[in-house]
Amino acid sequence: QVQLVESGGGLVQAGGSLRLSCAASGSIFRGNVMGWYRQAPGKQRELVAGITSGRFTNYADSVKGRFTISRDNAKNTVYLQMNSLKPEDTAVYYCNLKELRTPIYDYWGQGTQVTVSS
Repeated sequence: QVQLVESGGGLVQAGGSLRLSCAASGSIFRGNVMGWYRQAPGKQRELVAGITSGRFTNYADSVKGRFTISRDNAKNTVYLQMNSLKPEDTAVYYCNLKELRTPIYDYWGQGTQVTVSS
C-alpha cells in the first residue's frame, strides 16, 4: 500500500508563489508517474502537471510558464512550484501517483487547499 502526504498549501495574494510537496511512502512500483490535480468548487478534477520517474513532464495549458513540477526519486517526493498565482488557481490540490503496471494503480493524497486572493 502506498501513502501520499501533501504539504504547502495556504492563502496567497494574486501574483504570489507557493510550493507544494508530496511524499510517497510504502512499496512503490518503480515505473510510475507522479502528478498534481486540482478541483475547484463545482468543477471537475483536472490535471495540473505530471512527471515520470524519468522526469518527463507535462502541464495543463493554463499553468504553463507559471508552474514547475519536479521530483526527488531518492525521497519519493514530488514538488509543485507555483508562481504568478491567479485567483482562478484557487482549488484543492491533490497529489497522485500512478503505478504503470497492468492494471494501473492510482493513489491519491488527502488534498491541500490553495486560495489565491485578488
